[in-house]
Amino acid sequence: MFVRRNVTSLAPALAATIILTAGCGGQDDAKSGSEGPASSATPHGYVDGATEAAEQQSRLLLGDPVSGDTRVLDLITGKVHETARRAGATALTTDGRFGYFHGTNGTQVLDSGAWMVDHGDHVHYYRAKIQEVGEFPGGTGTGVRSDAGVTVVTEADGKASVYRRADLEKGTLGVPSRLPGTYAGPVVPYAEHLIALTGGSDGPAEVAVLDRSGKRVATPEAECEEPRGDAVTRRGIVLGCADGALLVHEDDGTFTAQKIPYGEAVPKEERATEFRHRPGSSTLTAPAGKDAVWVLDVTEGAWTRVETGPVVAANTAGEGAPLMVLETDGALHGYDISVGKETTVTEPLLKDIPEAESDGTATPVIEVDRSRAYLNDPEGRRVYEIDYNDDLRVARTFDLDVRPSLMVETGR
Repeated sequence: MFVRRNVTSLAPALAATIILTAGCGGQDDAKSGSEGPASSATPHGYVDGATEAAEQQSRLLLGDPVSGDTRVLDLITGKVHETARRAGATALTTDGRFGYFHGTNGTQVLDSGAWMVDHGDHVHYYRAKIQEVGEFPGGTGTGVRSDAGVTVVTEADGKASVYRRADLEKGTLGVPSRLPGTYAGPVVPYAEHLIALTGGSDGPAEVAVLDRSGKRVATPEAECEEPRGDAVTRRGIVLGCADGALLVHEDDGTFTAQKIPYGEAVPKEERATEFRHRPGSSTLTAPAGKDAVWVLDVTEGAWTRVETGPVVAANTAGEGAPLMVLETDGALHGYDISVGKETTVTEPLLKDIPEAESDGTATPVIEVDRSRAYLNDPEGRRVYEIDYNDDLRVARTFDLDVRPSLMVETGR
């Protein structure tokens, strides 16, 4: 693997890793989902088997659905780690630490060994060894959603199971608990509860708040017609619906649901059905048909439709950052969201872009963290690191020995 650097750039995370022996107090370490030593001398934030760092420890999980080859690219060291082959994996998702390789017969779980714990007023960053965890049951259409305590696997038939996060962190799946009933979409852990959609077969789905055993404890007066797509933000859970989005929020144990409508009728093919955003941000993006992108400002409760060229992938870092759109010309285009105008464009970076889902081949994606964005080039067997605060400058280029058709970033 070769790393090519722009001579004007400095890698965003090449400072030496610092082991923190003391941190800020007043937080419950159990929220990290990891068990540490019981000694009173244990530093705040200590996680057994992991090294705490002063900065984000990002890694890219990469997969080639054709060959089954997978890799982990450490963005701090530039080193590429070879991991188990996963023949038949057609999609890859993450919760910030674990990678979920979705196949036709199950979902294989890989611990990337990089993650963060957000305590609100401060953040802990960790790195540890990469390890295989196991395989969740459920084929195509299975959704995996997590928080610090649990991981919920919702199969295509609506049945859901809850896994203890602490077991996954130890390298095992553990024994799951099955939730009662079936659901109209992925069950999402949030605020020490589970957010679920019930019904929906003959009309709008209803939002239900469950405890971790699956018992309904609240029912906000909200419905979601034709639900598709969800995202976790600091403001709450966003659910995609036919007429816009539904924001489910918790405050002091009380759950409310707020509709964020498009404001006008939107054709089915132009609805937001798959959200992408920077973890921790409350600005979401989604394709709005073939030649536009939806930007949802969750804080303001407002949609913006940005007219673009033919869209392959889109994402943004949030407030003040450009909307980044990979278009079919192979170039990365930057747009000012507030005015909907293109502000910059790169030279063509990708020379061969497969048409979305035309042959089951995954299309490129844009992953975003606090300082950089990452764009995978499957045919070129490379990943570009983009400085989105510097006119979409290519900061680094990682040449690989596999086709990185699938990509997610962990450690954020």
